[in-house]
Amino acid sequence: MGRGEHGLSAEDLIQEGTHLLINTYARYPILLVRGEGAKVWDSSGREYLDFVAGIAVCNLGHCHPKMVQALEEQARKLIHCSNLYYTGPQVELARRLCEHSFGERVFFCNSGSEANEAAIKLVRKYAKERHGGEKYEIITMENSFHGRTMGALSATGQQKFHKGFEPLLPGFTYVPFDDLDAVKEAIGPKTCAVMVEPIQGEGGVNLPSTNYLKGLRELCDQKGILLIYDEVQVGMGRTGTLFAYQHYGAPPHIMTLAKSLANGVPIGAMVITEEVAHTFSPGSHGTTFGGNPIATRVGCAVLDTLLGNGILENCQQMGEYLFAGLIDLKKRYDFIKEVRGKGLIIGVELEFEGKEIVERCLEKGFLINCTMDRVLRFLPPLNITRKEIDLLLTALEEVFSEQ
Repeated sequence: MGRGEHGLSAEDLIQEGTHLLINTYARYPILLVRGEGAKVWDSSGREYLDFVAGIAVCNLGHCHPKMVQALEEQARKLIHCSNLYYTGPQVELARRLCEHSFGERVFFCNSGSEANEAAIKLVRKYAKERHGGEKYEIITMENSFHGRTMGALSATGQQKFHKGFEPLLPGFTYVPFDDLDAVKEAIGPKTCAVMVEPIQGEGGVNLPSTNYLKGLRELCDQKGILLIYDEVQVGMGRTGTLFAYQHYGAPPHIMTLAKSLANGVPIGAMVITEEVAHTFSPGSHGTTFGGNPIATRVGCAVLDTLLGNGILENCQQMGEYLFAGLIDLKKRYDFIKEVRGKGLIIGVELEFEGKEIVERCLEKGFLINCTMDRVLRFLPPLNITRKEIDLLLTALEEVFSEQ
């Protein structure tokens, strides 16, 4: 398997990792050491095409030159200081996010879970100040995923993530995704917000009907409650527009981002309207590392690259190309139940569990992912090429023919 860092063999590092790392991931027995574009290499020098992209993190591929340059330049200037002071990169990234979205204010943190925790706190405090202490409940969707911290976990509508961590944070009601009537029925006198992923990622790549998000916004406005979009996985170009909500013409009051915002450098963000922003004041919420100069400087480079280099157009075109190729496979293999997606988040639902398919693709040099046990999920870099997609489709054809 070759040698890893510090002169240890890859086998030794993997073995040591099984003893030293907490067993929270079912890791594959390969040691990745380098990445470039849509490719990564393991310690033996074997090449893989990455159709996971860090689970929708590396939207610009691995080690994009503009990201590396931004990181190196900022590391020489200022790596960290307290949020008691202003830094240029943080202000610049906030400006860019607001200029290209509905937003007027931004709170930076370190992850999607933290961004969702901030949103949960914000809507509860907003409701308390506006309506009194009894308006605190949040409606979220079945099969949603909002994170693993206690508030975000409680918002997540999947029982398998709850098991063993009860009692959860009270005040959450789960209803079926893409069912506006169910939301209407669930709204009560204590409801303060609705929280939804515009497209469910971990839940199996589930898309809403055309008017669902618009209906949610109208309903929230009628009832005087806030609408939160969790765009942690589908934001930053993943669907072919900068933010997924832009497909549906229904901006929220609050949007959470993370994952690909800095293309692998840890960062999260909560983007909000001016009216809602006044809820938080000094001491209401905070973070030590959130919005640090390195993460925000790289975030600026990510946004500039996404918007100025044809990346979104490539996402749309390659998304259509990959989707068509997967539909062609569906016509020939009856164990494929459905192909669904938008841009370059695409799910292939199987009649059986997909773990073996993922493992066979790994053996062939392709990194893919399976969620909800039976949905193969494809999340390649947005600058993926037609040739790389053809290689994946050929590999899938070979693997499917073995079933």
